[in-house]
Amino acid sequence: MALALVPLLALAACNSKPTVIQAQDDSDDMKTAVANAAPVTLPPSIIATKTFRCADNSVVSMDFYGDNASAAIHQKEGLPIAVKAPAAGQPMVGGGYTVDGKATDSTVKITEPGEAAQACDE
Repeated sequence: MALALVPLLALAACNSKPTVIQAQDDSDDMKTAVANAAPVTLPPSIIATKTFRCADNSVVSMDFYGDNASAAIHQKEGLPIAVKAPAAGQPMVGGGYTVDGKATDSTVKITEPGEAAQACDE
């Protein structure tokens, strides 16, 4: 019987004060920073992925983005090259590449670094 009381005594020694849970902590360090932060602009989504065969018989794969002003040129190795139009209606440029065309075009004009511009067909 005395052995049965030992666990009960151990439990009785626990803190019997109730736990208080607060719904809102007013000492949030990030509250002001989040309230004053600039709005977040999400990146544009991919609206088309196309593969083109160019005049020199090379193949170019591109992702066109929903902002209608930017795209990504996929290379055989490495990361895609980002190209973006400086203003609406102008060719997209970046990484030494120039792309004149949009997602709905079946032919685009692509200039690679150190090469002449060439037409590429879907």
